[in-house]
Amino acid sequence: MTQRIAPITDFPTTSINDWIFDLDNTIYPARTNLFLRVAVRITEFVANHYLVPHDEARVIQKDLFHRYGTTMRGMMTEEAICPDAYLSFVHDIDLSDMPLDHELDRMIGALPGRKHIFTNGTVPHAENVLDAFGVRHHFDQIFDIVAADYIPKPEQHAFDQFMQKTNIDPTGAVMIEDMARNLQPAAALGMRTVWLDSDIEWATQGADSDYVHYRADDLKGFLAAVAA
Repeated sequence: MTQRIAPITDFPTTSINDWIFDLDNTIYPARTNLFLRVAVRITEFVANHYLVPHDEARVIQKDLFHRYGTTMRGMMTEEAICPDAYLSFVHDIDLSDMPLDHELDRMIGALPGRKHIFTNGTVPHAENVLDAFGVRHHFDQIFDIVAADYIPKPEQHAFDQFMQKTNIDPTGAVMIEDMARNLQPAAALGMRTVWLDSDIEWATQGADSDYVHYRADDLKGFLAAVAA
């Protein structure tokens, strides 16, 4: 990282009125491999749709993701799939083995202001994940890809819809994400931004850009640092 990244210890916690969290690989660290379960379902959906083996489906999946921001958006554009059918299928995962995270519960609860989820997933998926870790009760609002007209972050339309729905003051907000490129519109709006470094190739795109203000290895590490 460059010297431009500010020390987390300088983060102005008391100036934040709205905390905006991504969901997958943010509320929980990527190393839990929870999102891998969704990725496997995406591959299966692609394989079923194109009638190809899973290894070929993964190639298609990756190509669509890179060109359209999400595999779903690519399949909607090129294949006219039903987005609701896609979302229902890929988020049908078992979370029963995920333990409650009492430390995360305490940390989020200690934050001043409102808390929001802004996800390229769905409200039901977000609720299931938040319930699995025992932190759903902290969030004032979950804004999902359906509310964004199926247009994913970092597209400006998704942010416009989010801002209209939440009516927050961006200068008093922070956005926390594992995908660095999704922070660009947030920074342009005047939000502070935090990138959680997951070491996943596609999540690092834009990580050295000026729109990444702070960096942390995971959410709990960031929250512990700003509370210190």
